[in-house]
Amino acid sequence: MSTPRSAGPVACFLDQLHPLPKLIVCLIWLVAAIMVFDARFQAITIILAAVALMLFSRFSVWLVLGLMVPFALFGAGFLTTSILFRDGSDFADKMAAEAPFVSEGVSAGIVLFLRAIACGMVSALFTLTTDPGDLVKALMKNWRLSPRIGYALFSALNLVPDLASEAQQIRLARAMKRGRLPRRIPGLAEGFSLMLPLLAFAIRRASRAAIAMEARGLSRDGPRTILGAPVLARRDGVFAALALALLAVALVQVWLFR
Repeated sequence: MSTPRSAGPVACFLDQLHPLPKLIVCLIWLVAAIMVFDARFQAITIILAAVALMLFSRFSVWLVLGLMVPFALFGAGFLTTSILFRDGSDFADKMAAEAPFVSEGVSAGIVLFLRAIACGMVSALFTLTTDPGDLVKALMKNWRLSPRIGYALFSALNLVPDLASEAQQIRLARAMKRGRLPRRIPGLAEGFSLMLPLLAFAIRRASRAAIAMEARGLSRDGPRTILGAPVLARRDGVFAALALALLAVALVQVWLFR
């Protein structure tokens, strides 16, 4: 069975990076995508994020295109609103007038459409190539995240998959009682009927987790060891420098050809 990603040192390059430099770089790109009202810059951001996912994390072309679909649908709302009900700000109108499109309304709409995809792809690049556990450990070790918050996040990360498993077990038990197979996708009524038992399951898990963490001295102050926390390496500096250099080149390119 084929998978959208393949193994290998090159394929896992983005996954092996320290989460915090990657987070900072992605946040800077997001701020630039929000502040720069230019379709070319948004297109450059989309292309770079897609190429990075395909080359350095070995995502398939179809998966990358599929990732763009929800962001494109979201951006389509900006596009249609800008075309049909255009009453933008002076800054947006001025920037749109300089863009290489015929109508200012269409031009502003296309920029907003591409911006939605660009911000989504940058966010997807960070999310899909970063282990949540490593991110929490790095925040606790390097940015002094409170252990209470950190271990609460660990508990939530473990709880979410267990909720899905518990819901499936409840559905199977009900199906056995009725003597027929459960539906592949639960209906609206079945979904509402699952809310109360799942809420009770989550409360029981949260209570046990709170007691276990308190018994292990979570509330005590003092130095703590964090097992398996990511360590900064040379590749993290290379990645950050290269990404910021590409950002600078893209900004200069947009400024020179305005």
